[in-house]
This record gives sequence, structure tokens and C-alpha cells, in this order.
Amino acid sequence: MQLRNSSSRYGWVSIFLHWGVALAVVGLFALGLWMVGLDYYSTWRKDAPDLHKSIGLTLFAIMLLRLLWRFVNPPPPAPTSHGRLTRLGASFGHGFLYLSLFAVMIAGYLISTADGVGIPVFGLFEVPALVSGLPDQADTAGVIHLCLAWAVVIFSGLHALAALKHHFIDRDVTLARMLGRKA
Repeated sequence: MQLRNSSSRYGWVSIFLHWGVALAVVGLFALGLWMVGLDYYSTWRKDAPDLHKSIGLTLFAIMLLRLLWRFVNPPPPAPTSHGRLTRLGASFGHGFLYLSLFAVMIAGYLISTADGVGIPVFGLFEVPALVSGLPDQADTAGVIHLCLAWAVVIFSGLHALAALKHHFIDRDVTLARMLGRKA
């Protein structure tokens, strides 16, 4: 398989970034839901949020890399069988996923830095608190983070359903290309 995207399929870098981000988003969502239910005496009460933040900041860096890769290595064009509305919907959907992913991660950063303390990343280094002390910063960012996390997961599910629809009903190459198969 080729490294870069071609006119007929995605390269392995795009495929790895796509599925890696998908896995991280599902994992972060599950971890987030689980950790907010932990009680005060749980041994994971501190470790789960630290892990969530570390993975979230790593995902932020990967998303920046993914955006750069998409800019220097554009995806293959939509299949010719896709009408104008389908192409427009795909563009909107991908744009929404990118924007909402960045927004949910920025909101998470604002929750974590509200008290002016940086965020340790896997104990290797610390991301400084550049923005802190805004009125109700943690609470406002927390509501935004939660709502956007649900929006990302729901929309990602719709994205997956659309890919399955293209594969099984339309019988086109949309999903096959993201699995590394040639159109």
C-alpha cells in the first residue's frame, strides 16, 4: 500500500490517522463517562482524569498533524457516483467533525487549566495553563465539553452509518478506500 493518497484511494498515513483518531475518540468518550461516576474513594479518581487529559492532549497533536497531512496530501476525490448533495453533505460532515473535535479538546483544556495549573502529559512534560481565571471557566467549559463530546460521538456514529450505507446499499467505493482498497 502506498504512503500517500492517490486519486483512487487513501494512503496508509491517512488511513492510520483516521482509524487512530476514531479509536481515541471512542476510548476518550468511554473513559470520560466512566470517570465522572467514580466516587471519592476510588483508586482511579485521580488517575482516570490524568489519563483522559494526557490522551486528549496527544489526540490534539495528532489532529493538528492530520490537518497538516490533509492540506499537503489531499484526499481522493469523491466517487463520480456521488451527486452534488452527497458531496456537499460529506464536506459539511467532515468539516463539522474536525471543528467539533478541536472545540471539545479546547474546552477540555480550559476545564483543566481554569485554576492556572498546567496539565502533565503522561508524566513526561507539562502543557502550560495559558488561559485561566475566566469567570466560571471550568463550569462553562465543562458544559461545552460534555455537549460537544456527545455531538462528536453521535455524529461519528452517523458518519459510520453513512459509510456502511455507501458500502452495502449504494455498493460504491467510499468505505473500501478508507480500508486501503483501490477504487
